This record gives sequence, C-alpha cells and structure tokens, in this order.
Amino acid sequence: MALLSPGSAAPPVSGPDQFGRQISLEDYRGKKVVLYFYPKDDTPGCTKEACAFRDNFPNFIKIGVEVLGVSIDSGAKHAKFADKYQLPFRLVADEEKKIVESYGVWGKKKFMGKEYMGTSRVTYLIDEQGMIEMVWPKVTPASHAEEILNYLGKKT
Repeated sequence: MALLSPGSAAPPVSGPDQFGRQISLEDYRGKKVVLYFYPKDDTPGCTKEACAFRDNFPNFIKIGVEVLGVSIDSGAKHAKFADKYQLPFRLVADEEKKIVESYGVWGKKKFMGKEYMGTSRVTYLIDEQGMIEMVWPKVTPASHAEEILNYLGKKT
C-alpha cells in the first residue's frame, strides 16, 4: 500500500452516493474536501468515525469544507448506514475498488493472525485546486474529525 503524498494531484473520485446520485470530486473544485476512507459500514470503529464527522459537520460547513466518506460497500448499505446514524454528508460507493486502489488505501491487512485484503482507515485533505494538502495515515476514529478541524484552524 503506497499512500499519496501532499502536493500531488488527487486522483478522480466518481461513483454513486447513498442516494444513488453520481458524485465526482470535480463537483467540489474551489472547496477543500475531507476524503475519508473507512473499511465497512456499521462496524464499531467506522460508526465512531462517521458519528464524529456527523457531530462536527456544522463546523466543517462553517469553514467551507466538504466531507466525503468512501468504502467499498454498496450504495444501498451506505443508505442504511447514513439513515441509521443520520449522517449529513455523502458516502461514495466504490464496489469496483477503483477509488481505494488509486488512493493507495486498498491492501493486505491482518486481524487475529489472519491476512486479508481490505480498506485502510486513511484520510486525505484535498485543497481547492484538487491537490492533496494533507494525509492522515493513522486515524483514531472517535477523535479524528476534531484532529482535522484543529489542523484547519491552524491553516486559516
């Protein structure tokens, strides 16, 4: 797994969201975007992370930053997850793994001694011109949204 570096161009992001509408990173040109990758809808860590983004979403909107979540789950699973936890941001379905592969977050993982392929919990901050501004390769789900807001506060 080779993550992308700050200063490089953000690869395209395109796919259906939890409402079945197409979404593209290009739609957000001119705004900063928090693009967070997570392993699976409705699992403990992913729920903590999504709810932290939900709870801090007004703060992101106040400073003009969009939040997009990406996993390989289907749009239907995203819809159930977003509805269950009242997530106000869009979740991109990447069932073909094109986005997770292009951002370097798809690879071997280990759990309880077993290896498998999966999505790593990584967040990219993409600037107004579509360039990667910052990368968080190690994420603590419950406090990550605040960590990003702290970073953004220091940048403004």
